[in-house]
Order: sequence, then structure tokens, then C-alpha cells
Amino acid sequence: RIPPGKEPFTTYFDSKIPIPEDETHSCFSFRKLWAFTGPGFLMSIAYLDPGNIESDLQSGAVAGFKLLWVLMLATIIGLLLQRLAARLGVVTGLLLAEVCNRQYQKVPRIILWLMVELAIIGSDMQEVIGSAIAINLLSVGKVPLWGGVLITIADTFVFLFLDKYGLRKLEAFFGFLITIMALTFGYEYITVKPNQEKLLKGLFIPYCQNCGTAQLEQAVGIVGAVIMPHNMYLHSALVKSRQVNRANKREVREANKYFFIESCIALFVSFIINIFVVTVFAEAFFEKTNADVSSVCVNTSSPHSSLFPSNNKTLEVDIYKGGVVLGCYFGPAALYIWAIGILAAGQSSTMTGTYSGQFVMEGFLNLRWSRFARVLLTRSIAITPTLFVAIFQDVEHLTGMNDFLNVLMSLQLPFALIPVLTFTSLPSVMNDFANGLFWKVAGGVLILLICSVNMYFVVDYVRALNHVALYVGAAVLSVIYLSFVAYLVSLAQAETPCRQDKLMDLFHRRYHRIVSVGKALEAPPAPP
Repeated sequence: RIPPGKEPFTTYFDSKIPIPEDETHSCFSFRKLWAFTGPGFLMSIAYLDPGNIESDLQSGAVAGFKLLWVLMLATIIGLLLQRLAARLGVVTGLLLAEVCNRQYQKVPRIILWLMVELAIIGSDMQEVIGSAIAINLLSVGKVPLWGGVLITIADTFVFLFLDKYGLRKLEAFFGFLITIMALTFGYEYITVKPNQEKLLKGLFIPYCQNCGTAQLEQAVGIVGAVIMPHNMYLHSALVKSRQVNRANKREVREANKYFFIESCIALFVSFIINIFVVTVFAEAFFEKTNADVSSVCVNTSSPHSSLFPSNNKTLEVDIYKGGVVLGCYFGPAALYIWAIGILAAGQSSTMTGTYSGQFVMEGFLNLRWSRFARVLLTRSIAITPTLFVAIFQDVEHLTGMNDFLNVLMSLQLPFALIPVLTFTSLPSVMNDFANGLFWKVAGGVLILLICSVNMYFVVDYVRALNHVALYVGAAVLSVIYLSFVAYLVSLAQAETPCRQDKLMDLFHRRYHRIVSVGKALEAPPAPP
């Protein structure tokens, strides 16, 4: 009970969106799909953040159209993993972080929380700095990187409270930002006119002719950029925003179906936008040298021509240099429209990153703070290192930091994938909706594949540092890291009955509370 004079603890999902009944369409209803539409598009923004955009453009510049099939495969794998996270939230009514809180002992739980927070901080740095770079480009260099970071922090706080005016309005705002990305990157696609035959060949023929180490590393980088660990935690929370009677198997099954359809649509849209970016740089800048770009920039009197030395090294681009190169080749409009797209990507992903931070901290630590205090704490944890980077780092030399952040997030993947596969496979958690044998095997293979690919990425990154002390440090950390991953896997195989009883009791209490609140808020009208 709530003591007199005290406000009840509130979260992002106080007002849940009702699902309309549609008696005329039993198998599929567009009205119901529209009611369930929202969480998948918010989740899909992680597939469109500045880190992904940078991975896309580097893929096009390094390998041309040859790695489009890797992007498609990574997106499909991401969809299957997001399906598991959404099902966990729908069936249990709990965040993935909340289930981790109840299932794991205190020490591993705290370590797991810290690992996920590291992933959020790494992703947030890419997102906020991406927004700051866009602001720098739009202001023709007048706003420095640190100034763009401060502006991004300020407007993120403003936009985060849009849900006070209704959850649907907030979801519409995210839809507006995705539309801006589609229009801006689509404009670049139409302007450059990529070769459609090469595009289709790159998508559907899994080959990489004459590819070397650079192309292989880029393929690994695509997988690491697309599949984000904190996005599993986010999606399991977002699906709680719809009214679903979890005691009714038909309603739960229906919610799982519509959320999956919505996720398919949302990730298809994000995939198309990613294709726009890859193919633009594949068509215009594949196998270009610094000298090629420098001469064009000098001829067009670009103020950024000094970025590219007159040598025959292969062109290396990031989201800042990418915008500059587009401006040199296709005019100032291409540069500014590119910057607007990056700003929309950075702003939207920064907001969803903030929500991820709140859900993760609330679930793992069982926080019951006011909404403003939670936003302030999670923003401060993520923004402080970003601000230091912005103050001491030059806007023109951020590629090395981006590579490091991709490695950091790759290392955190098992700490989302192992829990989500474990919990969705447990009948004590999912009841009749637990994963069958196919999903257990397929999920295990996918996780093993993703973790192996990302470990290769990490090993390759450390090897490139060329320092014995760093090798030793990396080896020690690797032993600790792999031991903890093995520990999580062993827990998945040895769930104790007491934990099962604890979880079942928690789910039943949570369900009865949801039902009682729902009945109180939405009492049916008296029959005529």
C-alpha cells in the first residue's frame, strides 16, 4: 500500500495503450497492428545510430557492394534476438534487467549490470558525438565538438519528457526522426545513383571476391555495430507499454505475433536506410585515394580540403569526413542534408539510449527514485566521459575512438545474449511460451557465432596496438572475461528449484497487481 501523502512510484509506462477488439478479423487485424506499433520502431533506432552509419559508409568505401549480404544477415540475426527479448517482456511483464536481478546472485548481478552500463556508455558516446559532429557541419565549424555535446545533452532532456503529453506522441516523434533519416539518406542515394545490378548481387550472393584483411575486419565490424547488447534490455521493457492480459494465453500469443510483425517492418525500414548509406559510398568512393578526393575538394574550393593529404593511400572516412567528401563531389546541399540525417540519427539514438540506461538501472538495482533523478543519474554516467572526449579530442580525428568503442560494445554482447536465451528457454519463466528445441539450438548457435566473430574483432584490434604490455594486459582481462561468460553459461544449465519458485511467485504477484490495477482503471460499462 502507498502511505498517505506519498505519490506512487511512476515509470515510463504508467498509462498503457489499450488494444482494440476486432471480431471481424480473427487472424490478422490492421487496427491491432497499429495499436502494437511503436516499440519495434523505437528499438530499430539502435540499428540507425551514428556508429551504424559510420560502419555502413566504411563498408561501402572499403569493400564496395560486396558486404551487403553481411548487413542483411546481421539484421536478420538481430531480428531473431529482438524477438526473444520482446517475448520475455510480453510473457512475464518484467524487464530483462528485472529477471536478471531475481535470477542471479548479488556479485554476478552487479558485474552484469556494470558490463551493460559500459555498453550503454560506449554507445552513448558514439551517439552524442555523432550529433555534435552534425551540429559542427551544419554550423560550418563555428560550434566546436564540446559545444555540440552540450546542445545535444540539453535538447535530449527536453525531448525525453515528451511522453508526459502521451506515449503515442513520443512514438510519433521517433517516427518523425526515422522519416528524416529516410529522406536525407534517400536524397544522397538518388543523387549518387548506385549501380542496381551490383546492389542486388551484393545483397543476395554471399561472396567477397578479392577481399583481404581490411574487408574481413569490416564484415566483423558490421555484425558488432548492428547487434547492440543494451537493445535487448530496451526492447523487453518497451513491449510493456501495451495492455495485455497475461493470464489469457490467446492475448499473449496475439501480442507476440503483432510485436514480431512490427519488429519485422521496423527493421526492414532501418535496413533500407542502411543500404542507402552503404551503396552511396560504394558507388562514389570505393577504391578512391586521398589524392583523388583532395584534388576534387581543392577544385570545388572546399574549406575542408586539408583533411585529405595528396597521397595514394586508400581513402579512409568517418561520418565527419563522409559528409565533407559528399560536399566536395555533389555540392554543399549533399553535405548539409547528410548532416541533418546524422543529427536525426544521433538525437533519436541518444534518447533511446537514455531509456535503456533507466530501464537497466531500475531493473538491476531495483531503484525507486523519482523520474527526474533517474534521468539525471543515467545521463550523468553516460555523458561525463563523452564530454571529456569532446573537450580533448579534435573533431577530425575520432576514427580511432570509434574503433575502440565498437570493440568495447562487442565484448558486452554475451551479457545480453546469454541471459535472454536462458530465460526465454526456462518453463519456470515463460510457462507454455518457453523456447522449443529448435529455438534453443538455433539461439545457441547464433550466440556462439556472434561471440566468436566479435572475439576475432577484439583480438585483431589488440594485435594492431603493437605493445607487449598491452598484450599481457589483454590476455589477463581475457581470462577474467571468458571465466565470467562461462559462469553465466553454467548458471543457465543449473537453475535451482528455489529460484524457479522465487520467479514464479514474483510473476504471479506481478500479474495479480496488473490485473487489479487494470480492473480499477477500466471498469466495463454496465450492460443496458
